[in-house]
Amino acid sequence: MFYIEAKRIAVVIFGSFLLAISLNFFLINANVYASGFSGVAQLLSSLSKDFLSFDVSTGILLMILNIPVLIIGWFKIGKGFTIYSILSVAFATLFLEVLPVISVSEDIILNAVVGGVIGGIAVGFSLKYGASTGGMDIVAMILSRLQDKPIGMYFLTLNAVIIFAAGILYEPENALYTMLTLYVTTLVIDAIHTSNEKVTVLIVTHKAEELQQAIHKELIRGITIIPAKGAYSRTESNMLYLVITRYELYDLERIITEVDPNAFTNLIQTAGIFGFFRRDSDTVNQPINNGVSEPDNEENIPETR
Repeated sequence: MFYIEAKRIAVVIFGSFLLAISLNFFLINANVYASGFSGVAQLLSSLSKDFLSFDVSTGILLMILNIPVLIIGWFKIGKGFTIYSILSVAFATLFLEVLPVISVSEDIILNAVVGGVIGGIAVGFSLKYGASTGGMDIVAMILSRLQDKPIGMYFLTLNAVIIFAAGILYEPENALYTMLTLYVTTLVIDAIHTSNEKVTVLIVTHKAEELQQAIHKELIRGITIIPAKGAYSRTESNMLYLVITRYELYDLERIITEVDPNAFTNLIQTAGIFGFFRRDSDTVNQPINNGVSEPDNEENIPETR
């Protein structure tokens, strides 16, 4: 357990370092903007310097923007995820303040592409190990849980504002190069983590009851338990069927490893879902009939059958 958490913290710090390199070495001096809150902080820093005659660093603004979001995330998402996000934001701010803002290249396209790749690696690995770089990741998670709309819609809206502002306040080319950076960043994140906002998980296990209870202690997701039998071994087992968001994938993998390391898990890309997908505002059905729950929708069942 200690090794897993230490590895997670190391990845978060490394991701923060890469994010700072992406901004300070490639994007800031080129007036090309990153995605999410990093891009907003970068844009506000440029505005304060170029139009308001005072200089506020990107790192300080990133921290200020994240403070209210992290507080809300603490209560709405969970302490574990938020603690790692706090670490990520804190170290990103530290590295942004310590590392010099320089131009590695005068080629704006090279800056846009390399900055996008490094930023994508930073975000992708943070997500892969169950953390985030704060900011829009947390906002998107909160809104998607309340409204059950695609997470990507919130990213798209904020990034569209950044692109529009870059084109209006500076040169139209800056907006185009910012689009290139955002596109490259998205491709890298999807390659490292997953491009799907929701993932269907099938778990074949001999410890269905223990695994179901462990999952429900940490994730607000319904589970369907289906009897299964091995075609070769003829051994009786159970298959757990559930749908999660990509932000919950790391925690689910950790739970499965802790409860049943011998479980067979299959992840399936989920293009879309029709019907009920549990949100934080929904109440959990209480077990009835000797622990058997009968919810309205078969896809997300909060208790086993």
